Amino acid sequence: MITPQPPAFLTLAFRPFFLLGALWSALALAAWIVALLTGTALPSRFDPLSWHIHAMLFGFVLAAVAGFMLTAIPSWTGRPAVSGAPLAALAALWLLGRIASLTSALMPLALAAAIDVAFPAALCAVAAREILAARNWRNAAMPVPIAALGIADLLMYLERGGVALPAGLGWRLALAAALVLICVVGGRIVPAFTRNWLVKRGVQTLPAATDAVDRGALIVLPASLAAWLIWPSATPVGALLLLAAALHLLRLSRWRGLATLAEPLLAVLHLGYAWVVVGVALLGASILTAVVPLPAAIHALTAGAIGTMVLAVMTRVSLGHTGRPLAADRGTALIYALVTLAALTRVVAAFHAGAYLRWVELAAALWIAAFAGFVLRYGPMLVAPRADGR
Repeated sequence: MITPQPPAFLTLAFRPFFLLGALWSALALAAWIVALLTGTALPSRFDPLSWHIHAMLFGFVLAAVAGFMLTAIPSWTGRPAVSGAPLAALAALWLLGRIASLTSALMPLALAAAIDVAFPAALCAVAAREILAARNWRNAAMPVPIAALGIADLLMYLERGGVALPAGLGWRLALAAALVLICVVGGRIVPAFTRNWLVKRGVQTLPAATDAVDRGALIVLPASLAAWLIWPSATPVGALLLLAAALHLLRLSRWRGLATLAEPLLAVLHLGYAWVVVGVALLGASILTAVVPLPAAIHALTAGAIGTMVLAVMTRVSLGHTGRPLAADRGTALIYALVTLAALTRVVAAFHAGAYLRWVELAAALWIAAFAGFVLRYGPMLVAPRADGR
């Protein structure tokens, strides 16, 4: 009996999750800006700001994580990719979570939380099953950030339900988990892709091999973020975060980023990692001095590091896995520029209280344009068969 093949859109997880994540990112930010400017109440138990935070971390970021992780796991394990009906079911769980969060005021809080947390729980279980079944011990820890995101999601609901928790613990845990995942995965792909690109061009000076600098950076950053979760205003935590930023700056400086400026598809990965350095440094400085506002640090990490790295990975994976050359065209370079300007503008907004809303409106417009641009440029690729016929 011949097993029917799934449609192209459901052959690999990057296809539905990158498209849905980018759409949600643009639409959710537009909805939040409208609510902010008009005072319109959302049918959610979260206030508009909390819903905005929740929508981006557990809608946009989790979709990107799912698309990347479930696409990468087959290459790590040699096992078949999650596709067809199981992939459609995961995408449906993600979508139900977005609906539950947005309309949570219309249902019991426990029901909304259960629906929403079901997706990260299922994603974590699927990722762990595939990795452990293949005894792929090198990547055995990869489901941990997904589990942390699921716990963080639940914590935001519990805090909303009146459970006595440190204020903001849920979103801080989610942000920390996303940053650790970026640093682990980025530490693999950024120097590797750079090395391959430079070798093809006959360049002799290549990114440094993994050594004590990388290991130290990957110990200090999670430690400093863990401390920040518990003591977000403690002076020693600020100093530790600055040390983490310095170590990651040293790490990044050894990856030959300036040599990649001729290829935006590669250079943007270095830029995204640079935002990690800037954001962590600003976070540490915001604890140590009142000169740096906390929102500047948070948006350097979210709009800057997460937004840029997600867009960089989504474009590269989409091109590679749809059988297209790994090179950025003008449309792709434009969306990189838009997300960069969005992040810069949003960080600047935190320093300009008098014109705050104007800066936020501009940042939102740039962000929406970046991810709408991804949908327009890459959406047709994601729903169609591979260009090379494979």
